[in-house]
Amino acid sequence: MTDSTPPFSWRSIILPAYLPTLLFSLGEGAIIPVIAVVATDRGASLALAGLIAAMLMVGELIGDLPAGWLVARIGERNAMIGAAMLAVVGVLIALAAPSTLALGIGVFLLGLATAVFGLARHAFLTSYVPEAVRARALSTLAGVFRAGWAVGPFIAAALIASTGSAEVVFWVLVASCFAVVVVLLLLPDPERVFGAARRARAASAGNDRTEGEIEADAASHGVFRAIVTHRGVLARIGSGIGLLAAIRASRTVILPLWAVSIGMPPETAALVIGVSATIDFALFYVSGHVMDRFGRLWSAIPGLVGLATGHLVLALTHDVPAADAWFTAVAVLFGVANGLSSGVILTLGADLAPKANPAPFLGAFRTIGDAGQAAAPLIVAGVTSAISIMAASATMGVLGLVGAAVLWRYIPRYVPRQRRPPTTGIGEPAGND
Repeated sequence: MTDSTPPFSWRSIILPAYLPTLLFSLGEGAIIPVIAVVATDRGASLALAGLIAAMLMVGELIGDLPAGWLVARIGERNAMIGAAMLAVVGVLIALAAPSTLALGIGVFLLGLATAVFGLARHAFLTSYVPEAVRARALSTLAGVFRAGWAVGPFIAAALIASTGSAEVVFWVLVASCFAVVVVLLLLPDPERVFGAARRARAASAGNDRTEGEIEADAASHGVFRAIVTHRGVLARIGSGIGLLAAIRASRTVILPLWAVSIGMPPETAALVIGVSATIDFALFYVSGHVMDRFGRLWSAIPGLVGLATGHLVLALTHDVPAADAWFTAVAVLFGVANGLSSGVILTLGADLAPKANPAPFLGAFRTIGDAGQAAAPLIVAGVTSAISIMAASATMGVLGLVGAAVLWRYIPRYVPRQRRPPTTGIGEPAGND
């Protein structure tokens, strides 16, 4: 059979994959640091503010499986347009009523939108990027997210300083989402542009079904079939990925809460978090290069150990005289550690997913990661309420070290550096259940 897959070009994925991602993440990055601030301004306790911030991750978790169905059924572009509009609805609900309930509902809807948006990008790059540069392409996607998260807090800090209101930052997300819709409507539909590549990869994977048959299967029960068929790898690699996602999510919640707890001014906290996000962003390509050259383990373990160490350091420095300085130092460490693991979850998902129709498996895989994302802020809020924010930080640090041990054990087994020819279509070694 002649390989009809078009030659890969980085230019071919910049506009359809990276530009909408940058716009969406810029708006999201602006509001994430101020969610806890807005919640406390509306009368929420520190624990309730953490719970409201956690609704973003809860929405992502609940949205992952439906996102796999939606992307397969209506296509990537339509799903992303719908996600952008849902995010706008969430922001408007949060602004329409000055209550913590409205804020929580709005943040939850933003989480649903983020799930659809993220899965569409992940499936697109999994299908169309060659394995030799997969980690770099996906770490670049993660880096683009980080770029938005790096710029967003600076915009938030400037708006808060000039207006004196944290809620005005929410309009940044509205503007970003409308920009996403405009870009997606002006660009050609990626599903049509790269349809030949999808069919060629399906053929090379030994799948002789038509594209319509593939989509119909995914839209009916492909996600649940993927969960049952690949439960072994999902349980093993997935548990480590869930803990990595958890400690990443913890850092995004605990830094704003910590700033409130030690009395740091909101604009100063947003500035420090912005610096951390900038460092995080600067390392994304380094992470992809390391993964492509040395293997996925060399990105996952340093990231987990660094994030765990930062949480443990925070737990010991809350009441010291230089608490602000320690907060800043840990924020920098978080940026380095998270940057060094940029794209590792996306890349492992792509390594393990069936190449012809990745969306169902990726929906299941991302659900595990987002379960960790959703659980971590709830753990932080619960332990903070029951004991203290210091105990919550220490708990997440220990969980991060456990995650490092799990991935150290299972990444070489399921995703060895020199991969053998697949025998199951999912990247599992022969003989593994």
